[in-house]
Amino acid sequence: MTRKKNSSLSKPTKNKKNTRNVIWGGRFDQNPTKAMLNLNSSIDFDKRLYKHDISASIAHSEMLAKKGIISKKDGRSIKKGLKAILKEIETGNFGYSQRLEDIHMNVESRLKELIGEAAGRLHIARSRNDQVATDFRLWIREALENMDILLREFQETLISIAEKHTETIMPGYTHLQNAQPVTLGHHLLAYVEMLGRDRSRSSDCRKRLNECPLGAGAIAGTGFPIDRKMTSTALGFTSPTKNSMDSVSDRDFVIEFLSLLAIISTHLSRLSEEIILWSSSPFNFIQLPEKYSTGSSMLPQKRNPDAAELIRGKSGRVIGCLSSLLVMMKGLPLTYSKDMQEDKEPVFDSFDTIKLCIVCMSGMMKEILFNKDIMREAASLGHSTAISAADWITQTLGKPFRESHFIVGQLVKIAERQGCALDQLKLEQMQDIEPAITAEVYQVLTLETTVSSKNSFGGTAPNNVKLACKTARKQYLD
Repeated sequence: MTRKKNSSLSKPTKNKKNTRNVIWGGRFDQNPTKAMLNLNSSIDFDKRLYKHDISASIAHSEMLAKKGIISKKDGRSIKKGLKAILKEIETGNFGYSQRLEDIHMNVESRLKELIGEAAGRLHIARSRNDQVATDFRLWIREALENMDILLREFQETLISIAEKHTETIMPGYTHLQNAQPVTLGHHLLAYVEMLGRDRSRSSDCRKRLNECPLGAGAIAGTGFPIDRKMTSTALGFTSPTKNSMDSVSDRDFVIEFLSLLAIISTHLSRLSEEIILWSSSPFNFIQLPEKYSTGSSMLPQKRNPDAAELIRGKSGRVIGCLSSLLVMMKGLPLTYSKDMQEDKEPVFDSFDTIKLCIVCMSGMMKEILFNKDIMREAASLGHSTAISAADWITQTLGKPFRESHFIVGQLVKIAERQGCALDQLKLEQMQDIEPAITAEVYQVLTLETTVSSKNSFGGTAPNNVKLACKTARKQYLD
């Protein structure tokens, strides 16, 4: 795509034909080979930073002008040119060049075409090292804000479903074996809490990255009388970074952001795994919406949980991106090394992946149909009310819990031999194990009684879950 001339600005200047390197100027006589261009260029992916690069450059030029480092006239010209470039990019009229390596040089080169010599003054008192560190912080800050919106919306989806199922009984598993009956609402609220911690981590990440590296220069700062607080404030940072070497070599904020995305992907993967299990024939707890399922090219009856499987699979992709960045950074001495150019692709890819996964997961959850009767029946399997019997013996008969545990274990063994549930044992059979047991024990062996009895703070009792839904709405959605 060719660049369009802006009639309100000066015509593009023509460089004299020479052999000097387009970026490195007097130090190099030769331009890079095609292979080196391909290896070195980052414009194909870092062009996503265009908005942040331009806003940082405007803030920098305004500071330079205010401090008298450049003339006010040049400052105005630079700002006007940068805004024109922004418009070109957003309207699709900007031509990117691989030979200019990255978004920073592409913008600066176009600025020179538009305003001439004044463009060369923009890079006073800064390096691409502090420039890219600033741009990337701005991009991640925006990504965190977008991620928080998505996570909040997903929480709202889960809370809304939980509110409808505060009394819907399902099996609660440990080791994927029936452990205790719980409510579906309680189960889903567990993920609401996970997402809440994800949002908290997002907020913490934003606080730590919200320092501005601009003005740190290539490594050691600058001798120009710049005002770093001015540019920091203009870009919405809380303060400038405190050490110029750390400013350009730090990628903690990138690693922390990727860590956050990896944790989110883990939470999404765990819920996906449950959806896959629940939709399978042996479970049959849910019916997946067709919109988020696929069929088989051979088997006409199939409805496959492909959305959930893909979300589960993509977690490995995101975790892999985090691992790649950690490995890349672990051996780098201070300060900047070109290795650090490899920090952007995994971040962009992971953010795009997680964003898509959250949207799909939230949409899928809204339309899932829960087979409540089947879930309740499954909750009754595996002697899941045994803990209620043990608690009753401890509370009513005054037995130590370990003794109660042993007694109920013997009752379970008898029930298994007879192929029946605990509440189907005869009272005489129970009294053969513990004579003090009375018929009252049968009252605590129902699913409803067992679930309702778990009324400690954070427990699965329906009244608890109703209150937890209200609390979650107030905490996470208000």
